[in-house]
Amino acid sequence: MRLLSAPQLNPASEDGWRRRWFDIIFRHDTPPARNFDLLLVLAIVTSVTVIVADSVADIHARYGGWLYALEWGFTILFSAEYALRLATVKRPLRYALSIWGVIDLLSILPTYLSLLLPGSQSLLVVRVLRILRLFRILKLTQYVEESGVLLGALWRSRRKILVFVSTVLTLVVIFGALMYLIEGPQHGFTSIPTSMYWAIVTMATVGFGDIAPQTTFGRLVTSVLILIGYSIIAVPTGIYTAELVSSLREAEADRGHLDRRGCPDCGLEGHEPEALHCRHCGHPLPAPTP
Repeated sequence: MRLLSAPQLNPASEDGWRRRWFDIIFRHDTPPARNFDLLLVLAIVTSVTVIVADSVADIHARYGGWLYALEWGFTILFSAEYALRLATVKRPLRYALSIWGVIDLLSILPTYLSLLLPGSQSLLVVRVLRILRLFRILKLTQYVEESGVLLGALWRSRRKILVFVSTVLTLVVIFGALMYLIEGPQHGFTSIPTSMYWAIVTMATVGFGDIAPQTTFGRLVTSVLILIGYSIIAVPTGIYTAELVSSLREAEADRGHLDRRGCPDCGLEGHEPEALHCRHCGHPLPAPTP
């Protein structure tokens, strides 16, 4: 699954400077393109480091001027890169409205807005999203198929997970309302939404302790909710794991790693090529076809 297809070239620049810069900026299979991506990633990481360091009071007091100058330097650099990307594609508006185009714009816009709205420069941490281009440098395309299997398993288990989430939310509402009636505002349960927050924290076994029951009956209800939380916390993991195993077996079968021999007894398919018995019922399998 691809987030963004490569922008189309400007027909008038097939052999000109736009074509050369397009290959450098948007490709990743040549030394200049890889060097450009490496420099871009280095600039992104450095700029984010500057933003994070500037948020520390002591560092800002001592080096605020230098950090401010560096931030404007990175903003000018990223602005030039953004303008160059728009200039080398056939449809600049299409790229500007794409996922990466919006991220590119958000990475430079807060600095300019800071001139009018002090404090908006903290939004520049969005630049860290652009580090995803590092995948192009490392050529991790071999993981695209595997990520597709993971997403496919999640999509196939969506209904079961939705039922599970609905059940959890129902329990949260019930126990939240119950604790609101039992404990009341005098013990920190000032409203049903606040009590629902407590129920979520308790069911997740996090236990912040900012809200705690004071009555005996309230503690009994809390104990029951904790036990319920422990009993259901692994349910979505089991649902997803089952679908993931099924998806992986299907992917292996499509690649020829599993054969299509069906069990004569239960009809299950997708066994290992060297398997002699069904992995479900243990019935002998027919001989594999050569």
